[in-house]
Amino acid sequence: MAQGRYANIIIDISHEKVDKTFQYKIPEKLQSILEEGMCVSVPFGKGNHLRQGYVVEITEKAEFPDDRQKYIEEISTDSVAVEADAIRLAAWMKRNYGSTMIAALKTVLPVKRSMKPKEKKKIVRLMTAEEVRSLLGESERKHQFAKARVLAQLIREPVLPYSLVTGKLNVSSAALCSLQREGVLSIESESYYRNPVKVESARENGKILSPEQERISEKILSDFDAGEKKPCLIHGITGSGKTEVYLSLIEGMAARGKQSIMLIPEIALTYQTLLRFYKRFGDRVSVMNSTLSAGEKYDQYERAKKGEIDVIIGPRSALFVPFPDLGMIVMDEEHESSYKSETMPRFHARETAQELARMKGAALVLGSATPSLEAYYRAQKGEYGLFTLTRRLTGGRLAEVSVVDLRQELKSGNRSIFSRKLQGLMEERLQKKEQTMLFLNRRGYAGFVSCRSCGYVMKCPHCDVSLSHHMGERLVCHYCGYETAKPAKCPSCTSPYLLGFKAGTQQIEEQLRKRFPGISVLRMDKDTTGTKDSYEKILTAFSSGEADVLVGTQMIVKGHDFPNVTLVGVLAADLSLNDSDYRSGERTFQLLVQAAGRAGRGDKPGEVVIQTYRPEHYSIIRAAEQDYQAFYKEEISYRELAGYPPAAHMMAVLVTSPDEKRGESLAERIAKAARALGEKEQAAKGGGTACAPAGLRIIGPARASIGKINDVYRFVIYCKSADYRQLTGIKDKIEQYLGTLTPGEESVQFDFNPMDSY
Repeated sequence: MAQGRYANIIIDISHEKVDKTFQYKIPEKLQSILEEGMCVSVPFGKGNHLRQGYVVEITEKAEFPDDRQKYIEEISTDSVAVEADAIRLAAWMKRNYGSTMIAALKTVLPVKRSMKPKEKKKIVRLMTAEEVRSLLGESERKHQFAKARVLAQLIREPVLPYSLVTGKLNVSSAALCSLQREGVLSIESESYYRNPVKVESARENGKILSPEQERISEKILSDFDAGEKKPCLIHGITGSGKTEVYLSLIEGMAARGKQSIMLIPEIALTYQTLLRFYKRFGDRVSVMNSTLSAGEKYDQYERAKKGEIDVIIGPRSALFVPFPDLGMIVMDEEHESSYKSETMPRFHARETAQELARMKGAALVLGSATPSLEAYYRAQKGEYGLFTLTRRLTGGRLAEVSVVDLRQELKSGNRSIFSRKLQGLMEERLQKKEQTMLFLNRRGYAGFVSCRSCGYVMKCPHCDVSLSHHMGERLVCHYCGYETAKPAKCPSCTSPYLLGFKAGTQQIEEQLRKRFPGISVLRMDKDTTGTKDSYEKILTAFSSGEADVLVGTQMIVKGHDFPNVTLVGVLAADLSLNDSDYRSGERTFQLLVQAAGRAGRGDKPGEVVIQTYRPEHYSIIRAAEQDYQAFYKEEISYRELAGYPPAAHMMAVLVTSPDEKRGESLAERIAKAARALGEKEQAAKGGGTACAPAGLRIIGPARASIGKINDVYRFVIYCKSADYRQLTGIKDKIEQYLGTLTPGEESVQFDFNPMDSY
């Protein structure tokens, strides 16, 4: 429990006031029992009216003199548990990931503002049909045709939708009010929830589980009933039926009166997942993601708080939907990097879900065909329960994988994006009316634009990155949005040979149409999925056979199930190996195995072609073999040797400043302070040396790999330790040090176990 004499409190959790806390003194009677997240009664404003608030921080640091501070009145016993849990979770995130409390609160608290409920009106007949028929005759004699149209309809139907009468029957509201005054009808309003779920499908019972699936489902549910809440990892090959296990588990939770959160890594997966869940749970399932309107989001939160939903589906933000009786959190494709937040606090959904499950007494289930090294490492150490699914439900084998060396293709004279083997297999699929998916491991129409004469690369004037070549001869910065026309000549040597390295999804689509005239192609990348429902439209069109080929970036290889897809082509398998990042091998292996898993999911056999310039790399070899255990053994030995997660922990400290020298100076002072803290701590333990404290390494500061974005300079310091608490302790001390400095334009952010290098 946090210690201190003062409490920083947010009043009422009214979202307009989230940005400000108020400090109160803690009376002696509450000193030993008050905790962060508790709801309290405090005197507020000039009239000192008692208001409810939530404790977000307990501290020894007074913001005002004692004579200007008011005392907390009492701890409220009727506080809303859901909101208190949100406060506690925000406090945990602040401690573990490094951020302001306000930033953590904005992440975990529900929608930013309340919304008025939607209302629909109806017209209800108050008279008998005979009485209305009499009035109808009178209206027709008086040529009151609008009134007559309403009366004629009311004879047939005693209740009518208001919109039907004012719309199709073309009756004015004045005419309806007149009939209301005469006692013929009443106009009634009823509020209803905005429903983002647009699925029309008959309810279905669950499929009969295989022995493997049933064993896993029964074990996890019986452990839950017995109070055993250890997180579980389901390692199942692609097509082995992990989703059916999730459905069984969540159905079991619903039968126990518990709600469940179903996390998916991408919005693109929402529709297919929702369809399967809707068939099982009907309108007791809903979604939460960034494409929803403010009103739709608000209504889903309200439905969840009232227990009107059994399961919510969505990416990491769905984790914070306020269920009163949360029983289970399921995290599908848990290895995906999109589960890590890119803004402060830089939380990972896996660890945050584990803490939320602990707080709520819920079960946490992780699933993947290619588990993250973090999850599998913990399973090997016994921290997670490990379950495996080794058989495809269709009874079919995993797809047959071929690796094509693009260096040999070039030597033999093939300069096409497509290898000869891939072209031949695509011809076969077109003849058989089967579908193909082509996966490109990068985004954009083209990569960098460079001069073939002098080597000059077109760069963004505001960021330390090259510009990307888009259609319409535009050069675009994907970091700050800067855009300019492509010059006719090289700005450095005036050569006309200023060309783009073309390897984007649009380029592939163009090449497909040239190589296979009449082919039907759908493209799925960030440029084609920017509007609401765009994911759903593309996936539905491809699923219904409206295209021969689906071309896309990473989003097309994540969890989709298309039975008629029998060929997957990976066009640039090794591009992700070029990242200056210790996770590049893991990321490449996962992408290739996930891509391979899209082929042959129906009763037809599947084939996969992996095109690469590095066929000898262990990630490519193990992915072609689809052998996770062999890959894990090689990769974890490298991580242990180098001291990278999960064998150890790492904290990146990012310092940004519009002034290069000031930013570099602050980064150097922080690194010096971190080293001094580590040395002091190690000396107290009696180990290590002054130069190299045992178990702790401080690397940097150095210019970040992208040293400037939008005219802001970036410097990074890496701290590595086997003890996570040692890193959070250093983070706390750095925060305290920053609190002693005069506020400037410099900014410092912390990222624990970063998913990407800086």
